[in-house]
Amino acid sequence: QVQLVESGGGLVQPGGSLRLSCAASGTIFSIYAMGWYRQAPGTQRELVARIISGDITNYADSVKDRFTISRDYAKNTVYLQMNSLKPEDTAVYYCYGNIRRTARRGPDEYWGQGTQVTVSS
Repeated sequence: QVQLVESGGGLVQPGGSLRLSCAASGTIFSIYAMGWYRQAPGTQRELVARIISGDITNYADSVKDRFTISRDYAKNTVYLQMNSLKPEDTAVYYCYGNIRRTARRGPDEYWGQGTQVTVSS
C-alpha cells in the first residue's frame, strides 16, 4: 500500500506565504509524477501544480509566478511554496502521486487526505 501525508496548511493573511509538504510512503518502486490539486467549496477540484520525472513542471495560470513546486527524490516528498497568497487561494489542497509499486505494475494514482489553506485578514 502507498500513503500520502500532507502538512503545512493553515491560516495566513493576504500577501503571506505557506509551504505545503507531501510525503509518500509504503511500497514504492518509482514515482512518475507528484502534484497538488485544490478544491474550494462549491467548485470542482482543479490542478494547481505538478512535477514529472525529469523535473518537468506544470502550473495553473492562476498561480504562475506565485507558487513553486519542487521534489525531493530521496525522501519521496513534494513541496509547494506558495507566496503572495490571495483570498481566492483558499481551498483544501490535495496531494497526489502517480506511483508504481512494483516493476511489473503500471503507475496507480494515490491521494492524500487534504490540508486546509485559508487566506483571510
